[in-house]
Amino acid sequence: ALPISFSEASFVAQQILETGLEFEKGEVVFNRFKSVISYQVTHQPFFSTETVASSDKMSAYDDVDADILKNYQEFSLASLIYSGMKEGAASEQSARMTAMDNATKNAGEMIDKLTLTFNRTRQAVITRELIEIISGAAAIE
Repeated sequence: ALPISFSEASFVAQQILETGLEFEKGEVVFNRFKSVISYQVTHQPFFSTETVASSDKMSAYDDVDADILKNYQEFSLASLIYSGMKEGAASEQSARMTAMDNATKNAGEMIDKLTLTFNRTRQAVITRELIEIISGAAAIE
């Protein structure tokens, strides 16, 4: 599969914002990569344009109009989705690597057990044939 691009995340964000649904707050939920053997489910909030516009800290900015807020919301949601998609892909890749490592170890153990069984069986056949030869030679004398 091709790596995830920001344009794909932007497309998803645009589709979400163009649905016409009214919301104050939403969440993007994804697996955050921690290490090769673990990940953490993460919830990242995003807010509507109206919620951002009515924030107490928005009064610190002089020239903020609806277009700027809309662009900010689109970009922040796309960035959040992109980050979540990348983290999820890293978590998936690490899970695949761990699974393949475990499968390789299990296959190695299975090969060792089968080799031991094969060698024991071969040794038993050789021993039986030697016993038959010695018994036949002893019977001739």
